[in-house]
Amino acid sequence: MKNKCIVVGVTAGIAAYKICQLVSSLKKQGNEVHVIMTKEAEKFVTPLTFQTLSSQKVITDMFTVDYTPDVHHISLAKKADLFVVAPATANIIAKIAHGVADDMLTTTFLASTCPKMIVPAMNTNMLNNPITQDNIATCQKYGMHIMCSGAGYLACGDVGAGRLPEPEEIEDAIASLVETDRYLQGRHVVITAGATQEEIDPVRYITNHSTGKMGYALAKEARNAGAKVTLISGKTNLPQPYGVDVVKVISAADMRECVVNNFEKADVVIMSAAVADYTPIEKADHKIKKAEGDLSIALKRTQDILLTIGKKKRENQVVIGFAMETENLLENAAKKLQEKNANYIIANSIREPGAGFGVDTNIVKIISPTSVEDLGLLSKDDTAKEILRHCLKK
Repeated sequence: MKNKCIVVGVTAGIAAYKICQLVSSLKKQGNEVHVIMTKEAEKFVTPLTFQTLSSQKVITDMFTVDYTPDVHHISLAKKADLFVVAPATANIIAKIAHGVADDMLTTTFLASTCPKMIVPAMNTNMLNNPITQDNIATCQKYGMHIMCSGAGYLACGDVGAGRLPEPEEIEDAIASLVETDRYLQGRHVVITAGATQEEIDPVRYITNHSTGKMGYALAKEARNAGAKVTLISGKTNLPQPYGVDVVKVISAADMRECVVNNFEKADVVIMSAAVADYTPIEKADHKIKKAEGDLSIALKRTQDILLTIGKKKRENQVVIGFAMETENLLENAAKKLQEKNANYIIANSIREPGAGFGVDTNIVKIISPTSVEDLGLLSKDDTAKEILRHCLKK
């Protein structure tokens, strides 16, 4: 996400300080960021702060005379690729819902025809008030995107909904709305991510080092490209991607069932999760107590999910698998491609610096029946972009 014109409307909420990080990050990515503040918002964050972070004059007064000669709110409204209001108070939501234009923020917002996103942040009771909920529903009726508030400890001391999402989450939502190359529009992409857990007893389980970063990056990129995305996620600490249907699972058996249930309606299935190959034959009902000597746990093979869907794959479906190896990468990946009847295998070696679990980069090779494409060292976000474009953009 870069080279976009993003207008950020900041209103008078204590969470306004979080928007400083958002503006800074959007600017660092190469976007043109304009901040419009209500007069009351200046009591929480100074315009100079946003001006420094955005390298653009911050607009606070509708009637100032030191702007360029054009009608400023109209020119800014015309060039915006996205207008986001965050934090959005109950007051600004009410104004937007009913077309009130009594300051620079609401006037520019009303004149904008670009996608619009509202991020409510307020006291729980104010948010849940039927009037506020009706106003939010009205905004949605007019095509505005509403990002759900988080829940937690609020500045007023209450605990509940109304908390502003973290800047990274808002940035993710923005990315989903500004992408113009929707080459996966109308397609349903099912993606698996994260690690499965195989229970030994109520306390212990078998798992692996996967963090889910690669799968979540693929889900976000497919969403940005216009796809309907179902993300079947094992264990991970990552936030839920905006606009993605996330289904949480625990074991390999849970993941297999969910993949099979979603397979028929999927156009594309990407198996990027680290699924356990083995699970205990018997799971203890109670914690296994420590005793003298060693402990052996009998294991059995889990059912191979990629093999299962590869056998069922229709001619118009695309199945993409992943292979992580410590040796003989290309040979093992090519064998997996043939045995599983996949269209592509994304192969990477855990031995290479910058690849593997827990890092933000990856080094993969895209294996097809006729070619090998080496992507080299890229961020996992860029790796996801290249995988989808190579395999799915026709």
